[in-house]
Amino acid sequence: MPSAARTVLDAEVSKFDRLAAQWWDPRGPMAPLHSMNPLRTGWIVDRLARRGTGPGQPRSSNMDDPAAPLAGLSILDVGCGAGLASEAFARAGARVTGLDAAPEALAAARAHAAAGGLAIDYRAGGPEDLEGPYDAVAALEVIEHVADRPAFLRHLHRLVRPGGRVFLSTLNRTPRSFLVAKLGAEYVLRWLPRGTHDWRMFVTPAELGAELRGAGLRVADIAGMTPDPLRGGWRAGRDLSVNYLVMAERPVG
Repeated sequence: MPSAARTVLDAEVSKFDRLAAQWWDPRGPMAPLHSMNPLRTGWIVDRLARRGTGPGQPRSSNMDDPAAPLAGLSILDVGCGAGLASEAFARAGARVTGLDAAPEALAAARAHAAAGGLAIDYRAGGPEDLEGPYDAVAALEVIEHVADRPAFLRHLHRLVRPGGRVFLSTLNRTPRSFLVAKLGAEYVLRWLPRGTHDWRMFVTPAELGAELRGAGLRVADIAGMTPDPLRGGWRAGRDLSVNYLVMAERPVG
């Protein structure tokens, strides 16, 4: 296994481990993740299904099996928690490895996947503890909780195959995100436990783009995520001021 400085923050691991028993409650403290999960995983599945993920791997739009658009692809879900995104990728046909440093969250992930008949390979640790390569790597609502963003991104680059894709979702560091995602979500609406986020660790798209390039990855797509109160759930758009998604590619050669 690779030997490297840890990207995991123990305080962040403990914070989310305490929520393990409530992770799969759609009305519990992870309700915002349940609400946004169809958008963020759907956005990823759509991009992986429509385009190739490596040299010599052309993929047609729909892909041969619309019920399993990611059949044949391997995906690593870094910071998987109790498996919300991992299960969505598995249901789309991918071979999924879920990685997290929180043991209680992983136990909840394994139990929930087993109950649903899903074969997901859950592993304990950080990206520095794993070997690749994978066709795609996802780290959703994770990078704002790591000890060293550039080092974390270098590990994601190492773990994805040449021509593969890295997907991130995170929070922009703006006055609006402080009001909405920190004060509003944690203190006013109480959607999240207090202390879930440190606004100072949020990352702007410009910062993230520069750090991705420094890690050898090229930004290929970006979209904002905003709540859709009329239809429920979330929608993708151009507003990057709070939540956003990024797709980056590892160049071939």
